[in-house]
Amino acid sequence: MSNSRYMSNSRPMSNSRYMSDSRPVSDSQIRQSETSAKATTSQALKNLRAFAIVMVISFHSVLAYLASQPAAPESFDSPPYHWLATPILDDQRWLGFDIYAAFQYVALMPVMFFMSGIFVWPSLVRRGSWNFVYGRLVRIGLPFVFGVFLLMPIAYYPVYRVTAADPGWLAYWRHLTALPFWPGGPLWFLWELLAFDLLAVTLYLTVPGSIRILGRFSASMADAPSRYFLALLAIAIVAYVPLAYVFGVSDWAEFGPFGWQPDRPLLYLVYFFAGVGIGVQGYDRGLLRSGGKLAQRWHIWLGCAVITFLLWMVTMAPATFGHSNVFIDLCAYVAVALVVTTVCLAFSAVFLRFASARSALTDSLSEHAYAIYLVHYVFVVWLQYALLGAAMPAIGKGMLVFAGTLLLSWGVAAGAGWLALLVQRSQSLLQAHN
Repeated sequence: MSNSRYMSNSRPMSNSRYMSDSRPVSDSQIRQSETSAKATTSQALKNLRAFAIVMVISFHSVLAYLASQPAAPESFDSPPYHWLATPILDDQRWLGFDIYAAFQYVALMPVMFFMSGIFVWPSLVRRGSWNFVYGRLVRIGLPFVFGVFLLMPIAYYPVYRVTAADPGWLAYWRHLTALPFWPGGPLWFLWELLAFDLLAVTLYLTVPGSIRILGRFSASMADAPSRYFLALLAIAIVAYVPLAYVFGVSDWAEFGPFGWQPDRPLLYLVYFFAGVGIGVQGYDRGLLRSGGKLAQRWHIWLGCAVITFLLWMVTMAPATFGHSNVFIDLCAYVAVALVVTTVCLAFSAVFLRFASARSALTDSLSEHAYAIYLVHYVFVVWLQYALLGAAMPAIGKGMLVFAGTLLLSWGVAAGAGWLALLVQRSQSLLQAHN
């Protein structure tokens, strides 16, 4: 399908006014071709967003069943508060979940920041800086506050009950408020994304030329994805390796309701602005062009993603068994940047090549992905807690938690969307009546 948009000389129709047999192409045909290409890329990105939220839910669903986790949970009040990473620990474990979760841990969040950045510049230009900031504060800031201070206490209550002498809610509330931080769970993504959005606005107001330069560079790499990969990899290494040496990996820092991984903020920032750059001149005209070189070579990028992930696992193995030195650590840290960059481009390539068709199912998932992300952790933790005493293997429990969480959070998100639409229509009818 994607090849039909290209002429015999492999150039896109939108870039030429003549077909291979020298017959002129009308302006309407050019516009139709450009619109079709943009729609294809847009749908592929929607489907990728739907895929990403499913992966997030699956990642959190299996954490209780990792073979690498401690045999028993520690007290809710005991530092370093391992329950922040794995809230529930089940007796049933499966090593396969460790490998699956490792891939998600190292690669998924950079992809989400990359996708979030793609639409920043078009929104800034269309809405203006202050409307953009207001919209982001309403869409990201308020849900962050709502989620952290209402949803997360509900989500973490089962964690407290597992080891508590007094499992009552009031006792839990006293222990929760006595912590030296306020646990925000996976909602850390929201405040970091909001911070990156505000940084993008600052650059837009002060040095807009810097973002345009980034956009021109991204657009120029449309036919050279390997060069784009090398440039992005080099920047990712510079952003990640020094912080990994200073802070180590897999650790979390907490300040009030704000949690973050000390080794990764700059890495996420790099991929966010990589997405911003792609969106400057139109996400359908550069690297993510429908039928472009990236999509054509999807199999190469997918194969490289698998290879780099295996390489990362090999480089991490010595540290896992207590063997570490400067060279071993350097290899492991560089491998993180390598696998993240490869996976980011591989996911984009595969979805551009195979997942550009519209589906009511994926459209609904994509439309409600944000709300699903906001509420899903409550269902994950409570379902894992409910299954603690069940005589089931780890695989069964993980799949049951995943399916239950997906359906429940999707239902809540869709219901909230329907309710908001109903309120909006009611207000419109009242205004029209008045």
